[in-house]
Amino acid sequence: MPTAVLTDRERTAVQAYLRLLHTVRAAFDTAAGPPEARRPPLVPPAVIAEAEQALAEAGLTGNEEEFFRLLQSWCPEH
Repeated sequence: MPTAVLTDRERTAVQAYLRLLHTVRAAFDTAAGPPEARRPPLVPPAVIAEAEQALAEAGLTGNEEEFFRLLQSWCPEH
């Protein structure tokens, strides 16, 4: 599979998305304990804002199809 060559802004958007993805996964993993210890998953607003800003700066806001094509070609395991 050919590897995509991303611009700096596209790479930043992909990296911000991956940080967001890992943060969300970690938030939900903490809900796996005993029922009395469970809390609702929390994703820090700053992580979401970082991803949104990076998408906007890369010109990918509202163009999810293009973004996920870039993500798949750069990081196929996600």
